[in-house]
Amino acid sequence: MVFFKKPFTFENIPDLSGKVALITGANTGIGLITAREIARKGAHVFVCSRSKDKGEAAVSLIKEQTGNQNVEFLQLDLQNLKQVKKAAETFLEKGLPIHILINNAGIMATPYALSADGIEGQFATNHVGHFLFTTMLLPRIEESAPARIVTVSSFGHNISPSVGIDFENINTEKHGIWQRYGQSKLANILFTLELDRRLKDKAVYCNTLHPGYIKTELYGSVTEGWASLTAPIISISNALFAKSPEDGSLNQLYAATSPEIEEKNIRGKYFTPYAKISEPNKLAKNEELAKKLWTFTEELVAEKLAAPN
Repeated sequence: MVFFKKPFTFENIPDLSGKVALITGANTGIGLITAREIARKGAHVFVCSRSKDKGEAAVSLIKEQTGNQNVEFLQLDLQNLKQVKKAAETFLEKGLPIHILINNAGIMATPYALSADGIEGQFATNHVGHFLFTTMLLPRIEESAPARIVTVSSFGHNISPSVGIDFENINTEKHGIWQRYGQSKLANILFTLELDRRLKDKAVYCNTLHPGYIKTELYGSVTEGWASLTAPIISISNALFAKSPEDGSLNQLYAATSPEIEEKNIRGKYFTPYAKISEPNKLAKNEELAKKLWTFTEELVAEKLAAPN
């Protein structure tokens, strides 16, 4: 039998002593594995998540499994922009550099709901919250260069509305749960495209990726939304086809840590498993759409932050 040899494994992660890494959604799933393996290589790691209890439990687990005591919890609620701003400010006040930022947190195919700011939940969590967190940390990231910004997207970007980003209906129920998810994942790629354009002369390497079909808690939201219709199908599919969280973490670990990224000047790319530069769909390569999304999001964030509590 011939076994597939992965081009990147945990053993390929270089020594990260002296590096500082922030990973959103690092309390569970591939985010937790990513944080653990980066900590194992000596980095100072921040587990960024909404739940204090789950976040601190993840910190304790990572410390226990790696022996690295430089692991901290940073409370980050991506559905509340004022709290996102506070989280970024809390970190910046520490005076630490940022060498790795992994925008890993996400929700998928959740029932229609609005965030604390009145933004459709999937778009708010997967894109808008990460946009604010990243842009607030960006000056520190630039100061810390060479640095990496990795944003987790999905093959699901292919199921966005036909216009790509339906700016006029972001917060409505016009599109179904899967199209809203696809729109948020397309936004991840477009955000990376524009971020890379803005940083093209800097030693900040921005890339995005599809982690693969992973057996994680992410699918809990799908069964919540579709209950008895999909739960048995997803259970069987997970058992037969889903990658482990360990394998699911490899793409983002490659983009965040592999020396090849800097050696080959790999930036603005979209990876599929494992460590393979692939082509997203046509909408995801639309530079004008990327610029429009950046401006739209920037204005949306400013409006929500200015709103009274």
